[in-house]
Amino acid sequence: MSENQAQANAGCPQEKPVCFCLGAGPKLTEMLRKLGPESARRHFRNARVEVLKGMRELIDRRISDLTQPEEKGTKVAVE
Repeated sequence: MSENQAQANAGCPQEKPVCFCLGAGPKLTEMLRKLGPESARRHFRNARVEVLKGMRELIDRRISDLTQPEEKGTKVAVE
């Protein structure tokens, strides 16, 4: 780094890495903890599991589509 660059960056705070959720993840987790009764938390936990199962099904289907052998051509009956 040149001396001019060092001087230009001297007053600037270092940038922190930004998480993918932009900070929403921890806030949502805190909100869900404060929801109240255990039954409500259980519903949200089950919903989260169902979303993951749906994602797994989509991934499994895509893997299946990609691993099937391609058809090379069609058969034509000749008289």
